[in-house]
Amino acid sequence: MNPHLYRSIPAFFKGIALFTPGGDLVYCIDPDKKGRWHLNLCTALQDVLELSEPPHFLVPCYTATLDRWFDARSQQVRVFAEAYPPVYRYRSLLNTVFESGDLAWQVAPSQEICDPIILETYRHQFPQLWENHDLVMRYEPTPIAQPAAPASPYPQGYVLRLFVSGYSAATTRILQNLHALLEQSLDSPYTLKVIDIFKHPEQAESDQISATPTLIKVYPRPVRRIVGNLDDADRVLRLLGALDEGLRDD
Repeated sequence: MNPHLYRSIPAFFKGIALFTPGGDLVYCIDPDKKGRWHLNLCTALQDVLELSEPPHFLVPCYTATLDRWFDARSQQVRVFAEAYPPVYRYRSLLNTVFESGDLAWQVAPSQEICDPIILETYRHQFPQLWENHDLVMRYEPTPIAQPAAPASPYPQGYVLRLFVSGYSAATTRILQNLHALLEQSLDSPYTLKVIDIFKHPEQAESDQISATPTLIKVYPRPVRRIVGNLDDADRVLRLLGALDEGLRDD
């Protein structure tokens, strides 16, 4: 059995995405379409952003869903994708994470609870949600029978940082190629944080960024990085596998 298979996107699935007002994204891919994923995504945001409680008020206003299924009656594959107005502008990112090409998204009918004035009342309780952490995270369920892991300041799996100089067509291409490689090659969950050095110079200084793009594997240890060309898939995989060929240790 291919150990990477469960990381790939199945032919038929339901994709659920939850955004924050600041533009962070946590999403999941559910081939079984069992539902209740929005609650899990809220809990994931609570853990990652260290919130006092799950931000359930984000549902449905900051959500988007994609459903791909086989219609037995017509013998055709059907796809339906809709995003609520506050997150409709992120449809290019949604197409990237769900590997759906140039799929046209529909705007979900607005609801009274999505009134910006109502949503603004939550800002004082959840200020982290209005900040942009450049977070794009795929949520994976925790296996039922799993031995306890040692305490760690990081979530299970890989923690990666990609430093870029602004958002351009080249940045989009790098992100798309890197996302595809991670999805196809990793057998563990991962968190990829994209950091614009112009918006976050203090983070770039803290991580000693001298050029972009730079990809850093923060966890698992040791910390390693690639500076410059990220098109070499083998080089990126050596970084993730913590091999020594041509990579720098911190």
